[in-house]
Formats: sequence, structure tokens, C-alpha cells
Amino acid sequence: MPVPPFRILPALAAWRPMAAAAVTWMCVALFSPLAVADVLVVTDSHHPIKIMGDERVIELDLPDRIEAELSAGLPADPGQAEASVQQRLREGKETLQRRIGRAYEGVADAWGLGIAKIPAVVVDRRYVVYGEPDVARAVARIDAYRSARP
Repeated sequence: MPVPPFRILPALAAWRPMAAAAVTWMCVALFSPLAVADVLVVTDSHHPIKIMGDERVIELDLPDRIEAELSAGLPADPGQAEASVQQRLREGKETLQRRIGRAYEGVADAWGLGIAKIPAVVVDRRYVVYGEPDVARAVARIDAYRSARP
């Protein structure tokens, strides 16, 4: 009796629906412009936004707000004020240093992109929508633009 060249084992047959779902998801992720889009939002504390969840948000006034936290309630005496700031920096350690570094890195990134107005929603570092506080709507506008111009 000839052996069929291909046979699905009963235990593997149960994996078929999951494999099909995984392949479908991967195709959507690979071919959908929104699924792979790099979304960046540039704003400040005076321009609230409605985020989607996967975007990177740069707040241009964050470095100033962090510095204000460090200098809040300092004594009038310069020597005591300096000692207080040094203590706050020691207590914050790497976490504070990372916050400050990321805040300034974000400002530099926005400057490098040439952001002219806020809020700004940038997709793939190439497309921008200014003045739209709802990130999903801004991304949908960019996606519509990209679909109309392949």
C-alpha cells in the first residue's frame, strides 16, 4: 500500500486554525501602513493630546518642568540651595538622569525634524499633521493621504 507523500498528524491538525490566524495577523502587520508606522507626537503641557498608545510623545517643556521640580522650595541661601539640589540629584540617581536625558533628546529630535507648530503628529519621520490633538485622527489623515498617492 503506497504511503501518501503528505499526511497531517491528528495532533497537528488542531494547530491549523491558530496557524492560519497567525499568518493572517502577520500579513496585516506587514502590509498595513498603520501597523508598521512610526508615530511621533510633539506637544507641550499647554496642548493636551488624545493618544493611541503606541506613539512616542515628546513634550517640549518637559526639561523645564523637571528643572522646576529640582529647584522647587529651595532655600534663599545659595550654599544651602546648592546642597539641596545636589541631594535631590543623588536621591534621583539614574532615574532622574534618564528622565532629563530623554527630555532633552526629545527636544533635539523635534528640532531635527523641523517641527514648526504644536501639537504635531509625525508618521515615519516623513509625514506631519499640525494642530490635531487626536492622534488617531491625525494618523488616519496621513494614511488617507498616503493611500491616495501610492
